[in-house]
Amino acid sequence: MTIPFPEPTRPAADRTEVLVRYLDYYRAVLLSKVDGLTEDQLRSSILPSGWSPLELVKHLTYVEMRWLEWGFEGADVDDPWGDNEDGRWHVGADEATPDLLAALRDRGRTTAAIAGRHALEDLGAPGERWDGDPPASMERCLLHLLQEYARHVGHLDVVRELLDGRTGE
Repeated sequence: MTIPFPEPTRPAADRTEVLVRYLDYYRAVLLSKVDGLTEDQLRSSILPSGWSPLELVKHLTYVEMRWLEWGFEGADVDDPWGDNEDGRWHVGADEATPDLLAALRDRGRTTAAIAGRHALEDLGAPGERWDGDPPASMERCLLHLLQEYARHVGHLDVVRELLDGRTGE
């Protein structure tokens, strides 16, 4: 992993930069956790809930898109729930692992660009994402994404330890 932990003492231009640094860090940790897994390990589950590491990668790619591109900016996207099939995360057999990993990296760049275009106080565009509620602020969207990543990276920590004993970041 090449992204250092965003130490609280490291200067940042503003709070947006701090939040984006944390997102970049957790995304890098997630990618390092799946690095070295076999294709079978990436696509199989060892948990009662049934999700696979690759499904988690795809899920987080879509979560970022749903909260920022589709939700906050109100962009028209083809399938904002494309990570779900029959109420659970899904990766098709025809979806290539390198493509899914690249999509997560690309999504990170898109997230940083969207965050850079808006103040933290800015409110998102009204739309379907909010289910009739008032749109969230950029700050709330970024904080939501951080909790998603922190929680799911923790899940992947356990999966990786069960698979091969690897622990830590």
